[in-house]
Amino acid sequence: MHASQVRSAGLGLALASAFAFGGSGVAAKPLIEAGLDPLHVVWLRVTGAALVMLPLAWRHRDLLRRRPALLAGFGLLAVAGVQAFYFAALSLIPVGVALLIEYLAPALVLGWVRFVQRRPVTRAAALGVVLAVTGLACVVEVWSGLGFDVLGLLLALGAACCQVGYFVLSDQGADGERPVDPLGVIAYGLLVGAAVLTVVARPWGMEWGVLAGAADLGGTAAPAWALLGWIVLVATVLAYVTGVVSVRRLSPQVAGVVACLEAVIATVLAWVLLGEHLSAPQIAGGTLVLVGAFIAQRSTPKAASGPVAGSDPLPGQDRLSTDRAAT
Repeated sequence: MHASQVRSAGLGLALASAFAFGGSGVAAKPLIEAGLDPLHVVWLRVTGAALVMLPLAWRHRDLLRRRPALLAGFGLLAVAGVQAFYFAALSLIPVGVALLIEYLAPALVLGWVRFVQRRPVTRAAALGVVLAVTGLACVVEVWSGLGFDVLGLLLALGAACCQVGYFVLSDQGADGERPVDPLGVIAYGLLVGAAVLTVVARPWGMEWGVLAGAADLGGTAAPAWALLGWIVLVATVLAYVTGVVSVRRLSPQVAGVVACLEAVIATVLAWVLLGEHLSAPQIAGGTLVLVGAFIAQRSTPKAASGPVAGSDPLPGQDRLSTDRAAT
């Protein structure tokens, strides 16, 4: 396959990943409004995806011996933390706003570099942080005394902080003589996240009957089980796999740019399917957040031994998550 064909295929996969991740919140919010606790939705998503990824976990079972701390941290922060905070935020604030706040993570990574690793950051990186924070102020409409639920905003910020752990741990997995296969990290991250969330969410108390009924998707009755299937198979499994493959065909920087479309896709889908309209200042602020996140991500300085946290992340963002679901 020619280089141009490889890049074209990689770009298509990256776009598919961004679309899949962007649709998670739109599918999850109707389930939450139908009566499921946000933590229960997260548990269903992570546990379902973990079961699908079990063959990959078995294939990379040597990771349990080689990098147990990495797998535990990834599962706790990048999977359970990002997902739980993000879905809890969805119950209080619009999908687009929650995801835009989560996209402060690349800027927060620079705080890790500057104050934890005690390394200088470039002027461009500082500019990215300023743009992202300014954009956030527009998104939450600070001039009106915060236009959204404060707890919801704090939960979304918690998702962004957990996504910083995603970037840092992704960098740890890429170093050494035997780099860790990201698919293996994702598979075990889902398993660890499912175990943690089982203790926290206590799914035995879930309103299981909700899944047999319908949920309101912007005025249309949608089968709850179909929305859950989308979240597990498309917004998690497909999103991560296509994201991982795309970053191997593209440069991490290009894949990161395409991943920023996740927030745009999520906002547009929420607008069309859920009727969650954003004002002109909020749209402008969201653009600043994405531009600032992009600049911050590209401007993260490099250490002599290799890339620093966040400079070569695993794709995705809720990733999961980011998450990325999380992200």
